[in-house]
Amino acid sequence: MSEVGAGRYAPTPSGDLHLGNLRTALLAWAFARSTGRRFLLRIEDLDRVRPGAEQRQLDDLAAIGLDWDGPVVRQSERLPHYEAAIERLTAAGLTYECYCTRREIQQAATAPHGPMGAYPGTCRTLTAQARDRLRTSGRPAALRLRAKATEFEVVDELHGIYRGPVDDLVLRRGDGVPAYNLAVVVDDAAQGIDQVVRGDDLLPSTPRQAYLATLLGLPVPRYAHVPLVLDANGNRLAKRDGAVTLADQRAFGNTVEQVVAALAASLDRSATSSSELLAHFDAGLLPWEPWILDVSGLLQRSRCP
Repeated sequence: MSEVGAGRYAPTPSGDLHLGNLRTALLAWAFARSTGRRFLLRIEDLDRVRPGAEQRQLDDLAAIGLDWDGPVVRQSERLPHYEAAIERLTAAGLTYECYCTRREIQQAATAPHGPMGAYPGTCRTLTAQARDRLRTSGRPAALRLRAKATEFEVVDELHGIYRGPVDDLVLRRGDGVPAYNLAVVVDDAAQGIDQVVRGDDLLPSTPRQAYLATLLGLPVPRYAHVPLVLDANGNRLAKRDGAVTLADQRAFGNTVEQVVAALAASLDRSATSSSELLAHFDAGLLPWEPWILDVSGLLQRSRCP
């Protein structure tokens, strides 16, 4: 692992990046570069891969002025590393097979004994006989963490101390694919990433990732969960909102430079480019509220006093 820390941006190649994704990438880049860290790109392609999306994403990130260090890492090329981590946890008695269907989990998650979305531990205490019956029935088994904590605390650059629930998260899905929460923890440590900047919708999942890192003896990164970009109705940006990608904006008649100026100005009113944003970047002065974006009036809105 390098002695120089690193930040990263890690998109999933399921489609083109929208303006909210690009704004978060711009922030991750500015956080890393302004603190003397390397900035890395990782493609999280274990699921939902759309042909051509990765290259379009890389092209868009370069177009808005971001540069990165070293080669792009792809999770699909790192499967042995995830399996090694799973083997370590299994050897320590910290895993178990789970035969619950998604529907069963969703129904159980609404029970009053646990937070919404937390796995209630249905398969945690299965007897060997019950487990054998489920195996024989042909039900695919996911592999879950046998967590020894119910909460874990992290420190976030913007949110301060945040304590959230930890449950028996999935380590390997029923189809044999390593789960996101495991892969991201293993990858961040392997790449020397000690600064994670991402949308604040992911803050609730952070305690379980940090807890998993400690079980694997890996360092916990510094976190900064930044506000999202929302549409005029206060919802997360989506394709249905219209011109939400860089290609859409070009077709709409706006240049890349104009779009970048709007994104930069939403973070620092005096910035009109990625380089200007970086030159005066101060995390303490970032807006705390989501950026409410009227896509059709992107440029005019970004210049309102």
